[in-house]
Amino acid sequence: MCTGKCSRFIAVALYPLAVISIICNIVLFFPDGDVTYAKDGHITEEVKYMGGLIGGGVMVLLPALYIHLTGKQGCCGNRCGMFLSIAFAAVGVAGGLYSLIVAALGLQNGPLCKTVLIWTTPFKELTGDSHYLMDKTLWSLCTEPKNIVEFNLGLFGTLLATSCLQVILCAIQMINGLFGCLCGTCNKEAQIA
Repeated sequence: MCTGKCSRFIAVALYPLAVISIICNIVLFFPDGDVTYAKDGHITEEVKYMGGLIGGGVMVLLPALYIHLTGKQGCCGNRCGMFLSIAFAAVGVAGGLYSLIVAALGLQNGPLCKTVLIWTTPFKELTGDSHYLMDKTLWSLCTEPKNIVEFNLGLFGTLLATSCLQVILCAIQMINGLFGCLCGTCNKEAQIA
């Protein structure tokens, strides 16, 4: 496969991953589908870092657009364009890593929820051998919002998976861009007979 085709493949794969990251981050602002938690500031701290919106979203979507252009004939489908795609892919790696770290922290610390009378992050302060990810009985500590632990696990887990794929694809594009810069993009205009 030539470097131009590889760039198009990577860009097309990055588009849905960026959209999924953006959607997951936006949905995390509305636990139980209710806006009152966001209004009252009862949102998990890692959601406010917007790893999915900024990191896995914008910081991956913009490089994906440029990387897609390097796979086409024209101003970006040349050695210089492939060189620039290395820098854009590095931005994508940084965005994916940011999203990955925020999602991992969100999973590690657990959700902000109401326990009896106060809003806290109960799983962050737990000590001992049991961790809320391994012990489902601890989930009942959260009384409000309803099913917040499952909600956060699903969305932060999805962000974690998409950001891993984004980092891998952008790293591959950095290598592909290097080869395209050194060897060319394989984009040849059709020969006129």
